[in-house]
Amino acid sequence: MPEITAAPGADPLSPDADAARAGAAEPVGGPVEPATLTALQLMRRLGSGPRGLTEAQAEERLARFGENTVPSWRPVSWPRRFLGALRDPFTTVLLCLGLVSAAVASWGTACVIMTLVVVSCALRSGGEHQAGRAMAALQELVATTATVQRRPDGDAAPQVREVPVDQLVVGDLVRLGPGDLVPADLRLLRAAGLTVHQAALTGESVPVPKQALDAPPDGPPDASEPPHVCFQGSSVATGSGTGLVVATGADTRFAAAYRGRARRRGETAFDRSVHGIAWTLIRFMLLTPPLVLMANAALRGRGLETLPFAVAVAVGLTPEMLPVIVTTALARGAALLARTSGVIVKRLPALHDLGAIDVLCLDKTGTLTQDRPVVVRSTGPDGTSDPEVLHWAAVNSFWTIELAELPVPDALDEAVLAAADEQGTDPLEYDGIAALPFDPVVRMSTAVVRLPGRHGVHTVVVKGAVEDVLARCGRVRADGAETALDDAARERLLRWAAEEAAGGLRLLAVARGDRRPRLGGYADGDVRGLTFVGFVALSDALAPSAEDALRVLSERGVAVKVLTGDHPGTAARACRDLGLAPGEVLTAGRLAGLTGPALAEAVEGATVVARCTAQDKARIVTALRGAGHTTGFLGDGVNDLPALHAADVGICPRGAVPVAREGADVVLAEKDLTAIDRAITAGRNASGSIGAYLRITLSSNLGNVIAMLAAGLLLPFLPMLPAQVLVQNLCFDAAQLSLAFDQPAVGAARRPAVLRPRVFLRFITAFGLINATADLATFAVLAFTAKVTAGTDSPTMFHAGWFTENLLTQGMVMLLLRTGRRAAERRTVGPVHLAVTALAVVGLLLPVSPLAPVLAMSAPPPLYYLLLSVVLTVYGAALAFARMRYARRENGAGEPGGSVA
Repeated sequence: MPEITAAPGADPLSPDADAARAGAAEPVGGPVEPATLTALQLMRRLGSGPRGLTEAQAEERLARFGENTVPSWRPVSWPRRFLGALRDPFTTVLLCLGLVSAAVASWGTACVIMTLVVVSCALRSGGEHQAGRAMAALQELVATTATVQRRPDGDAAPQVREVPVDQLVVGDLVRLGPGDLVPADLRLLRAAGLTVHQAALTGESVPVPKQALDAPPDGPPDASEPPHVCFQGSSVATGSGTGLVVATGADTRFAAAYRGRARRRGETAFDRSVHGIAWTLIRFMLLTPPLVLMANAALRGRGLETLPFAVAVAVGLTPEMLPVIVTTALARGAALLARTSGVIVKRLPALHDLGAIDVLCLDKTGTLTQDRPVVVRSTGPDGTSDPEVLHWAAVNSFWTIELAELPVPDALDEAVLAAADEQGTDPLEYDGIAALPFDPVVRMSTAVVRLPGRHGVHTVVVKGAVEDVLARCGRVRADGAETALDDAARERLLRWAAEEAAGGLRLLAVARGDRRPRLGGYADGDVRGLTFVGFVALSDALAPSAEDALRVLSERGVAVKVLTGDHPGTAARACRDLGLAPGEVLTAGRLAGLTGPALAEAVEGATVVARCTAQDKARIVTALRGAGHTTGFLGDGVNDLPALHAADVGICPRGAVPVAREGADVVLAEKDLTAIDRAITAGRNASGSIGAYLRITLSSNLGNVIAMLAAGLLLPFLPMLPAQVLVQNLCFDAAQLSLAFDQPAVGAARRPAVLRPRVFLRFITAFGLINATADLATFAVLAFTAKVTAGTDSPTMFHAGWFTENLLTQGMVMLLLRTGRRAAERRTVGPVHLAVTALAVVGLLLPVSPLAPVLAMSAPPPLYYLLLSVVLTVYGAALAFARMRYARRENGAGEPGGSVA
């Protein structure tokens, strides 16, 4: 954009110069450098002036550069979610097996497998679609309207009116007042006592002073928080101001966080665990059909006619219900959380990640502490308790609020008045004369009152920052007497205040002095020669539920890391007050040179990392993930977005800024640690159901596959026909669906739930061999029965006998290896009991039903059932003994980093 200059000798801020600029200049098509230009240079560059834009200019710029809206993610359509669900490795394998089954004309198997694929994808996409609709209901604008100064035309006087925020353009003049949300990035032209809350951008828990500076401030030109610039996403705490819009829409700092929203965090805990198990089993399944074909060709001379049987064996090894079980368990847990706790799980696998969390990173403000201070104590200059200090502080706070007509009381004043009320102080016993509200430049507020019976004397009461108040004092009150405040005493007070601040307290200095009444009012110059009274110490109010929630999280094996932008002492004190040992308190500056394992090792030994920027939080979370931890991050501001993306599961409250809500995986109704505990419990319960299914189906299927391979090589006929394998799998799969609705065991949520491939392989190998031994014993029973029973058709009886034994043993596995209710609670009939009963009924009745001949089965003789009962009794005892030993080893030694779900 060309530089605009006024005519020689003209006033650059005059209406004529303003009109010339309006006609000759155009705003740049992107962000300018508001912190490095003078106010005049900036207005010239933006083609604006002190009277604001004309309506025609505003309309032209709006049409040219677009509305002042933050770009948001487009919702994913249901068909895209459905197709995306096919990326699950087990779903992909099932799809391939279904296509192979169709290629070999095994239509029944193909139809069943394709049905499972469709059901799994529909459940997952449906659950995530509902979560997306719930999130859409939470979307809010950063602000709705803004107070703008514009002119109807070039010669008209400026008018102040409300316009929708999305109609703001670069060059507009915006007026700010207490409670207003900053609608765009602004360069301040005027400010009076202006402070802003910008925790959403920087994480700072206290309001930040802002002032209008005509010239750039001293310091580096790229200072991240210039005092004369307000950014969209912050809100006005006190004071008022007028600002020039320098960036809107996607050019604001608030919107810059969206630029990296397409980044993926890589594999989460769910992806790593399920994919590890999946690909291990996939290798087995890919090897099984060729082995079956080669063995039958070499030993039995059979050719491609055994291909359907080989495919059936591969299907038998596949946990084909896994996608359905996983989706059902996660969707059920997510729906329960939304219904009972107001927790929205946007990405279903994130519920498992919640259950696997062993490190939870969070900010202090609003989570461990409330967004308000409380008075801890009031002390005299000698450090001893002195209630009179709180008394005078309350007088200052009350009359400042009353006489200065502040629309929004300061949080510190409210804390002082609340503590004074408990003490019995009544500020109304004085007559208020005048007040000077808190000024962020001089950092103190002043109230002038008249004491009862002293009509010729006014008392000036000052409260504010220690350094600024002490600079106005010439005397100090000690032991009821006033003495001169010399340099040694002043240095001692400043040193003591610094020590208190390092301990996490926020100090207000209180001073007073008597003056003769002034008819012309009071000004800052009258606040001199005061007598120092003492200090009021405040700290952040603790969140009521934080202490109990931290204790429960610790019992559940979740380590809490406090990553905050606050002072190290403030964060450490909050942790100590909540019973959370802060250990070594680190600052982000000390970690600046560390990366990867070195950074993770440094953070693992600490609870608090203070003075963190957005990048520091993301670096720490990434390092912890790289060290093998499953991490969660709770944040609500723009500065938290990188860490939300970096964590295994990003968590934010419903009141977070929209960009944080969109970047999170889980949205809480409130910023409350108890809600996180409930979400973690739900995640561990869902993971317990998934783990139980995997243990049961894989150990049972592995045993069956080993027995099928052995029988296929030993018998002159196929041990089980493809149709029989299909029916058996259908029955077992339908029964296993009950595991998704099983009541989890009491101890299931005590430790992080991790699906570890190696642990599962050890488990299924041991229990699969037990199952295979039972199958081989059944073969022996069937051979003996066929030998002693005349006229028995061996193939059809063998098929029926093994079919019955398979379903009965699978039912026993479901009862004995599930992680359901405790023994004392198992008297209650649950979904698993009903499913196992149905499985046993089908296994016993189908071989003797009219459908048996259709499936090439004939009823075994009574002798078989008598011998089978003996096999099942021994098998059940072996299962129970092995399960007890496994549980004892798991609860004793445990697995590093968590337990197996």
